[in-house]
Amino acid sequence: MSTSLACHGVAGHVVVTGGASGIGEATVLALIDEGVAVSILDADTEAIARTEDRLAGEDVLALVCDVTDEEEVAECLSQAVDAFGPVTGLVNCADIDRDIPAEKTSAEIFREVLDVNLTGSFIVCRAALEQMGDALSIVNLASVSGQSANAGRVAYGASKAGVIMMSQVLANEWGASGVRVNVVAPGAVDTPRTSKVHSMEQRRLWTSRTPLGRYGRTQEVANAILFLLSPAASYINGHVLTVDGGFSTSGIIAGR
Repeated sequence: MSTSLACHGVAGHVVVTGGASGIGEATVLALIDEGVAVSILDADTEAIARTEDRLAGEDVLALVCDVTDEEEVAECLSQAVDAFGPVTGLVNCADIDRDIPAEKTSAEIFREVLDVNLTGSFIVCRAALEQMGDALSIVNLASVSGQSANAGRVAYGASKAGVIMMSQVLANEWGASGVRVNVVAPGAVDTPRTSKVHSMEQRRLWTSRTPLGRYGRTQEVANAILFLLSPAASYINGHVLTVDGGFSTSGIIAGR
């Protein structure tokens, strides 16, 4: 089952939202390789069922959870702590994406994206704080679209920019309590969702703007996440680690 590309020394009990697919799933598998107990929170009932079957026998608790629902999140975190003890790490991967020009983005769509990506991440961060042990490392997933004004990402980009600022404020406020809060901002990564959202034309455009000339692999992002969770990153707090093959150094996706 090994998917991790490096040893990180992560231990304890880590909660991963959006952990039943994509980057979240790769992170779960890498954590399992390190012997970490993992609680998965994901809104996709079918994906959770597949994950339970695939990871049967592992120290994994897979729960269907809507991260925008405070009561549901609190209940799921309580179940997770009952199963594996206090939370020592949290990875917020749960999000939704919309690639729509600004003039076609309704207020309803804008609110929905911010509610899941930004408010949902905040809700789970607060719940994890209440269930932490002596220390807690949080890694929130943002995006290069939260750092660069990529066309079609008015809602998604705003939500991810918000995740960055939220994370830095939490790092500031909670650091004295033994909590580190950092961000991983991926560029174009091959995931099931990307394969549906990105047309061949878009793939060529993203690849042409990425100095490494390819999409990233979910395991590569997972390794960055595990590093920030690990003791090797014990003095890193409020940092944004961009994992994008150099995309952010070479320009943005202009309007079309």
